[in-house]
Amino acid sequence: MKQINAYQNKRVLVFGAGMSGVNAAKLLVKLGAQVTLTDQKPANEIPEVVALQQLGVKIVAGSSPVSLVANLDLMVKNPGIPYDVPLVQAAQKQQIPIICEVELAYEISAAPVIGITGSNGKTTTTTLIAEMLNADKHHGHAYVAGNIGVPATKVAEKVTAEDQLVMELSSFMLLGITKLHPHIAVITNIFSNHLDYHKTRENYVNAKLQITKNQTQSDYLVINFEKKEWRQLSQQSQAQVVPVSVSGRYEDGAYQKQGGLYFRDEYLLDADEVRLPGQYNLENALAAIATAKLAGVENAAIVKVLRTFGGVRHRNQYVLTAQQRMFYNDSKATDIEATEMALSSFKKPVVLIAGGLDRGYTFEKLEPALRQHVVAMVVFGETAELLATAGQHAQVAHIKHVANLDEAVVKAYELSKPGEIILLSPASASWDQFTNFEERGNRFVADVSKLTGKKEE
Repeated sequence: MKQINAYQNKRVLVFGAGMSGVNAAKLLVKLGAQVTLTDQKPANEIPEVVALQQLGVKIVAGSSPVSLVANLDLMVKNPGIPYDVPLVQAAQKQQIPIICEVELAYEISAAPVIGITGSNGKTTTTTLIAEMLNADKHHGHAYVAGNIGVPATKVAEKVTAEDQLVMELSSFMLLGITKLHPHIAVITNIFSNHLDYHKTRENYVNAKLQITKNQTQSDYLVINFEKKEWRQLSQQSQAQVVPVSVSGRYEDGAYQKQGGLYFRDEYLLDADEVRLPGQYNLENALAAIATAKLAGVENAAIVKVLRTFGGVRHRNQYVLTAQQRMFYNDSKATDIEATEMALSSFKKPVVLIAGGLDRGYTFEKLEPALRQHVVAMVVFGETAELLATAGQHAQVAHIKHVANLDEAVVKAYELSKPGEIILLSPASASWDQFTNFEERGNRFVADVSKLTGKKEE
């Protein structure tokens, strides 16, 4: 890790005691800062609270009073904490800088950074890029970090100049950066997500564009060119724009043409050789191809990964086949667009399991995909009735309501026929019945194994 003096004797408040906050607090102590960690949770629910106190970190638990901003030099905020909470507003009023943990990681990283953001496909693309880099590496290693579930500071402390730090960056994280400067930045797509946090689509889009704000003409922005809006947004970057196009209209980047995948007129493999299903995964694959080629990865390594990579857990993940039914876990599909993408990836009829937290929107936008791909639906959770209404409008033949996911798996199997897909793709957040989408996806996999008597493949 780089040795920096910017935080020596600085009074820093870490707001939020999740994994990233705890790791940020530890790092700041190493960098010589005077650290306070605050969280609404009681102290006994904060990970490693005793170890933090032994390092000299002051813990303020159970509440986060605005008085904590007095005589403060910096706030390191958990990305998920909104900017309209009183403590953050108090810091802003006093013009105290507010950053996120990924900014600290960038400052200490001895390895070059590749950054990936987007509404959908971030994790798959991040993982593909790291797999491609590592498949061709003779020295060092490509590490994933950030929104993918690995605290960026924890990884940044150990990487060397021979390594690469491949960071998945959410819109929340990107609002908390000042210096972060990826040599290669990737924007997979931009839809309308997290408007409860960002308030407007414009704010959300501007947060995504933060990934390229520090880039220069010597850097690269890999961006999906399939929508006019995204093409126009690319003009705001100072970096060299490298387009991704499944329609083959932009051949100065990565594109699909006549069933083949290319990078700047160089053929790599046929699209149907990519193991990940679906058109949207071809977009992810092309973004990864462009990034890997810009990073100097050989074609053979890129092709090997695309032929063998089976997907990221909870993201249209193949689980197993039983009685000629294929089960897929797409628990990460917490919005309509993600479920649309999952459904579009299958040519066989789908029995869809969907439902979850009601965020105040309806599902009319999902109706065309339901009409085209779904033969039966099993709905549960707060959005069950709303999804059932969409299914009725789409003339889905069979729609069943159940109380929970356990019942949904059994009912979906009863409704299915040999040769069909049973897909969990909720189009809703998980928090009405689960702690997070990972817990929901793991429950689905366990339920499928219990039902079929088979282990996850």
